[in-house]
Amino acid sequence: MKVWVDQDLCTGDGLCEELCPPIFTLVDGLSFVRDQFGVPMLAGGPSSMAEVRTEYLDAVLDAAEECPGECIFVEV
Repeated sequence: MKVWVDQDLCTGDGLCEELCPPIFTLVDGLSFVRDQFGVPMLAGGPSSMAEVRTEYLDAVLDAAEECPGECIFVEV
C-alpha cells in the first residue's frame, strides 16, 4: 500500500501526524508523508508517494478516514 497527501486540500489539523507520526509530518502547517528514512517528501502531491509498512497500515487508514480535509490518498 502507498499513501500521499494533497497539500491543496490539507487543513493543517495535524490529526494524521498524531495518528501515525512515522508516516506523516507537518511542515509549515501542511501535512507531508515521510520516505523510508523518515525524511519529509516535500515535493508533495502524488509525486511524493510513500510505501506503507505493514505495522502502519491500520494507522494510515485511520488517518485517511479521520482527515477533516480529506487530503490523504491511499493506493494499493
